[in-house]
Amino acid sequence: MKLQQLLSYTRKAIDDYGLIDEGDKIAVGISGGKDSLTLLCALNALKRFYPKKFEIYAVTVDLGFKNLDLDKIKAFCKDLDVPYYIIETDIAQIVFEDRKESNPCSLCAKMRKGALNEKIKELGCNKVAYAHHKDDVVETMLLSLIYEGRFHTFSPKTYLDRMDITVIRPLLYMNEMDVIGFVNKNNLPVAKSPCPVDGYTKREYAKNLLKQLTAETPGVKERMFTAIVRSNMESWPPYVGKKVSGSSHE
Repeated sequence: MKLQQLLSYTRKAIDDYGLIDEGDKIAVGISGGKDSLTLLCALNALKRFYPKKFEIYAVTVDLGFKNLDLDKIKAFCKDLDVPYYIIETDIAQIVFEDRKESNPCSLCAKMRKGALNEKIKELGCNKVAYAHHKDDVVETMLLSLIYEGRFHTFSPKTYLDRMDITVIRPLLYMNEMDVIGFVNKNNLPVAKSPCPVDGYTKREYAKNLLKQLTAETPGVKERMFTAIVRSNMESWPPYVGKKVSGSSHE
């Protein structure tokens, strides 16, 4: 995938759901994975010509695993001229050694978001951008159906009133395969996750399930995504962009 295509998907999501406003200061959560680096590239390129002026800052929460190398990402952000901040934490020790959590993902996510939000406020940012794409949206819906018995997924835009921060997801319309194509074409410096449960979570189960469903019934992911967009879920913000007749995002 070329940068122009990436920008097209990203801008459509931003315009459709009013994700960016004039003067926004946006922290981009950088895990080191393919999705967050793609999002950083998209927003950094978009801010050069988008009619609403905004600033971006790259932020990584270092969980404290000893084998996470962020040097290439530091250099990458420097080349993009994007300020990069690393938050040092002991989350890995607390979750895996002190608490020995049987379900480590929940506590880890809570602590990681807490550390990230604290840094965001310190930087004076009013928004944080997460790199969730279309596959993530559908996989989360499947997880909610299977384990919670409800039709739910995360929203393109969520206001966190306790922190006075708005979460935005500009890669909403991107397929994971598009992200992989962009990363490979542009040789982005992806840092492999050092987490010992990476690839062995319920999220991974949902990912494999979606792949199986798509193989058996081509187009099912798009239809699921369209159902989500049209569902009028309470958490889903109103569509503010120009609707195009026949569009799957209508």
